[in-house]
Amino acid sequence: MKQLSVDHLLGIKYLNKNDIDLIFETADHFKEVINRPIKKVPSLRDITIANLFFENSTRTKLSFELAEKRLSADVINFSASQSSVKKGETLIDTVNNILSMKVDIVVMRHPNVGAGVFLSKHVDAKIINAGDGTHEHPTQALLDSYSIREKLGTVKGKKIVIVGDILHSRVALSNIFALQLQGAKVKVCGPTTLIPKYISSLGVEVETNLKKALEWCDVANVLRVQHERMDIKYFPSTREYTQLFGINQQLLDSLDKKIVIMHPGPINRGVEITSDVADSQNSIILNQVENGVAVRMAVIYLLAQQIKR
Repeated sequence: MKQLSVDHLLGIKYLNKNDIDLIFETADHFKEVINRPIKKVPSLRDITIANLFFENSTRTKLSFELAEKRLSADVINFSASQSSVKKGETLIDTVNNILSMKVDIVVMRHPNVGAGVFLSKHVDAKIINAGDGTHEHPTQALLDSYSIREKLGTVKGKKIVIVGDILHSRVALSNIFALQLQGAKVKVCGPTTLIPKYISSLGVEVETNLKKALEWCDVANVLRVQHERMDIKYFPSTREYTQLFGINQQLLDSLDKKIVIMHPGPINRGVEITSDVADSQNSIILNQVENGVAVRMAVIYLLAQQIKR
């Protein structure tokens, strides 16, 4: 049986093209499973998974939990806001306490960059990074690529523009790595204050004119402005941001072709994207949500295959 080249899913930058192909093949199988009347398989009946969320999350946490339950794993949910972390317990102590309950896989979201890598060196469990600070969010990038592949047949050779708050986005970085690995061309578009300085070193072009970016691309992946990560003002007002970088139906109608619209959620309707665009035929936002469960099932299943019993 084919195996992943990595022991953990810490970031897209540690994967190769074969890993992505294997995850997608496995996800195809699980997508068929979750569309059956009985949506569960007994694949991971003897596996225990802990979801450790040190940052708020609704969609990612629910998606992982559903994926784990569809695979028949035993699931422990841990939310840092209601835990001993508030009393000063360290990350290692928290995790070791959970591992002493004989946990096999840890899914972790953490505000600090590199938390998953740190953990993988200190604990004997498979680690899946569900987002570390502004660094990476690998399963989101995988489900985004999977959704593009499903819609357009392939990712290779496609032109993808990522629009919005690139600076604070772990989704943007993981997407850039994943798309380039599969042979796509990537541009970013947003206010210059929200484009990181290092972006050109990743082989990504910057386009500050939204209309030009949309005329170039096959797919626009629209990110929300992450106000919660901003300690200074990066642009004058939300209204101005929307005028310059918001996508509405009128703008899409002015293009001479149809493009695919994506959004990792949560959507600020009327800011980066209007409701008529989010709910339109061009949008694959709800497909992304459905595909997220299948892709996460695939990642969990493939890592679980490596666990020595």
